[in-house]
Amino acid sequence: MQLINIGFGNMILASRVISIVSPESAPIKRIVQEAKEGKMAIDATLGRRTRAVIIMDSGHVVLSSIQPETIAGRFIGTDEEE
Repeated sequence: MQLINIGFGNMILASRVISIVSPESAPIKRIVQEAKEGKMAIDATLGRRTRAVIIMDSGHVVLSSIQPETIAGRFIGTDEEE
């Protein structure tokens, strides 16, 4: 079980992540809005600007204020440790 820090002490389970994307495009904005309406959005930004949207295999959408590249780098770092 590998946990990845997505900012401000919030963690996600690495094996459950499908993708990490930028929130700028219209389709991603639509996915986030639908997740909020369906109560499947998890806001881990602590009121800051959303910089990454993490899509989980459970259908949950996690919002983070950390850049997608930074989160992806943390995934790569965990692979090297194993």
